[in-house]
Amino acid sequence: MHVSVLGPLTLRLGEQSAVPSAMKPRKVLSLLLLHDGRMVPVQTLMTELWGERPPRTGLTTLQTYVLHLRKLLAQALGVPSTAVARDVLQTRPGGYAVVLRYGQLDVHRYRDLVADGERALEMGDERAADAALRRALSIWQGPALVDVTPHGRPLQAEVARLEQSRLTVTERSIETRLRLGGHQEALSDLASLVVEHRFHEGIHGHYMLALHRSGQRTRALAVYQRLRMAMTEELGLEPSARLQRLQQAVLASDPRLDFESGAAGRGPVVA
Repeated sequence: MHVSVLGPLTLRLGEQSAVPSAMKPRKVLSLLLLHDGRMVPVQTLMTELWGERPPRTGLTTLQTYVLHLRKLLAQALGVPSTAVARDVLQTRPGGYAVVLRYGQLDVHRYRDLVADGERALEMGDERAADAALRRALSIWQGPALVDVTPHGRPLQAEVARLEQSRLTVTERSIETRLRLGGHQEALSDLASLVVEHRFHEGIHGHYMLALHRSGQRTRALAVYQRLRMAMTEELGLEPSARLQRLQQAVLASDPRLDFESGAAGRGPVVA
């Protein structure tokens, strides 16, 4: 069985899908999958479906959704619904839980690869780290649960956690690539990322460094000026001292920029 939440919601065995077409059952399934193996309280599921004021028939409706999900899973797996209730979509005291084998959920593979990358970085093997982090990011097929909308508060919290992890790993991957001399290759990714994350200073710093190392000092300085203008006009803030030091280093063509990691790396570019 293949299950994906890092992009569109997918749950299939071969060509048989167990994803319901109606949105509310999809939200129930999504929340259960994101808590793989852990019980999700009935109250949390009802909050996801109806907010703070569920209807009087909310519990009965939720139970109907669970029965429907079990039927879909039984059809996809080719087993009786009773087997699904026992082994896959379980009723537990106070709520429900989906139980998957390790590796069936794309989040499992993503987290394993991120852990491999972090271990490689700790051991100083940046090429292995770069490969593992890129493979981790390649698992993503779009925003988490992009086709399950709108998110209620419980799903919103879980999706935000995943998206923050994706951003952190993306930044770490680019930082590693820059240390390996991959500044030219990183430029296209960074050009997109600075548009998507308009106030993320670390990503802007990496973009400035990659441009500088690619012989595009004027563009590197323009990236800083655009960020500073947006921050001062919309947030009333100046860029951090670290990013200001990077800008001064680019202005001065500081030779250390050719060897040190980006502005948001594990040490400052300019002391």
